[in-house]
Amino acid sequence: LAGQSGAGNNWAKGHYTEGAELVDSVLDVVRKECENCDCLQGFQLTHSLGGGTGSGMGTLVPSPKVSDTVVEPYNATLSIHQLVENTDETYCIDNEALYDICFRTLKLATPTYGDLNHLVSATMSGVTTSLRFPGQLNADLRKLAVNMVPFPRLHFFMPGFAPLTARGSQQYRALTVPELTQQMFDAKNMMAACDPRHGRYLTVATVFRGRMSMKEVD
Repeated sequence: LAGQSGAGNNWAKGHYTEGAELVDSVLDVVRKECENCDCLQGFQLTHSLGGGTGSGMGTLVPSPKVSDTVVEPYNATLSIHQLVENTDETYCIDNEALYDICFRTLKLATPTYGDLNHLVSATMSGVTTSLRFPGQLNADLRKLAVNMVPFPRLHFFMPGFAPLTARGSQQYRALTVPELTQQMFDAKNMMAACDPRHGRYLTVATVFRGRMSMKEVD
């Protein structure tokens, strides 16, 4: 589904004019997809907050070092109100953190959008792991929200991912559970450019994939 024109990096144009014209078509497509579902869990929306089209709601928060739009801070500020009021869970991923991971951890000289999207898709896949594999906690999106959101407006999550591997890489080093946990809470593995050691945690959810026991995790 596509429109004929862009929003020109203008939040109001994307929210009230260009976007408003496509809402009915989008809802119709969503309705048809929902009718094919046996057990609808919810919706994952992946947008940028920097441009005009994507800044209505989304999960990619702009960063100061890799901004290509002058009005990006305004678009993000106007979008946050919609995210606070109208979403149940928001995963914050910013471009600065993605580029830092590509440069420092993955040793990529010139990361492409494919490399950045690989990190985003791996994170999104990890978030929904409990829907596709058996587990003891957070068996669906609703339970994840119940366990992770202490207050209704505090639903902005900062995801971390470990181990980080380059796109197409088949080389995996065996890691212990303590090593994985340490990497997850390392600033270099965070999808938002901030140091998790500064501040306080209200809730934390850790999702492990593979063969391991709860005794190892504890």
